[in-house]
Amino acid sequence: MDGSLAATEDALSLAPLLPARLSRRAVLAGLGALALPSSLPDGEERPLLRLFYSPDYVGAAYSFETTRKAGWIAQSLHDDPIPGVVIEAPPSLTEEDLLAIHAPAYVAAVRTGTPRALAESQGFRWDPGLWRMAVAMGGGVVHAALAALTDGVAGSLSLGLHHARRERGNGFCTFNTLVLAAHAALAAGAGRVLILDLDAHCSGGTSALIAGDPATRLLDVSVHPFDRYTPAPGNTLDLVRRAADYLPTIERRLAELDSEAFGLVLYYAGMDPHQHCPIGGLPGIDGAILEAREQLVFGWARRRRLPIAFVPGGGYTGPLLSRTALVALHRLTIAAAVA
Repeated sequence: MDGSLAATEDALSLAPLLPARLSRRAVLAGLGALALPSSLPDGEERPLLRLFYSPDYVGAAYSFETTRKAGWIAQSLHDDPIPGVVIEAPPSLTEEDLLAIHAPAYVAAVRTGTPRALAESQGFRWDPGLWRMAVAMGGGVVHAALAALTDGVAGSLSLGLHHARRERGNGFCTFNTLVLAAHAALAAGAGRVLILDLDAHCSGGTSALIAGDPATRLLDVSVHPFDRYTPAPGNTLDLVRRAADYLPTIERRLAELDSEAFGLVLYYAGMDPHQHCPIGGLPGIDGAILEAREQLVFGWARRRRLPIAFVPGGGYTGPLLSRTALVALHRLTIAAAVA
């Protein structure tokens, strides 16, 4: 691990981890305008990591990290590519897709803006771009899950998912497409899906939507009590209070799953546990700990040969966490995924 990581927390000038030189999978059609080349000397090529992003992800008029951060990360990858990563624009979800887990009145409210209080229940002012943003991000999560089943690993720069309930939004989350992606993976033959939620905040929306579903397992390690819930049997929620306990708790919970079979891991990789994040940060959790967390998660999935699809999760700028630093933290996830 780069020793400068902990010493330069504000700038976070992180050198991306170099992925292994393995054979590239067949190049898939329909790559978007931000396709990133992956060339190596001596004719070697890296594996292709499909990372889903569309300009519609940032199409809402309301300006906030959840409505803008995907664009920051995508631009960073365009300016400073991580070898092996290619950005692809996903198809958006339809209203019918969303009705598989969300109430018709709520879906219609987000689409039309009426009633306004329900359309804005996630905390954003409504405009027509909010609908386009939400269905595009949802399409990215679903297609990342399906891509991971064939490619082994894939991701989407989607944001705002795990607090949304069936009948309303919550906590900057409009539609809970983590759960919809789990349904799509199960329909595609995944057998059983693990949702691994390492956002700073508890995953109360996801927990409510998968209640009673034995095919979907939730492992939630949080550092802030927002959206706290009582986990259903078979699921786990840990609320970590000390930074020293953070990585050991994640490692222990993953080890407990070694005897369980899964066809897919859906990883919600929040960077808001970072000590300088103004919404959820825990003192003592720095960039080095979060880098180690990403290596732990993707290493565990690789050892078990589990397909894994990831999305960035929370992370917010503040007086001690610049936009550049926040993007660098989220790049840790992508670098670990393609290693």
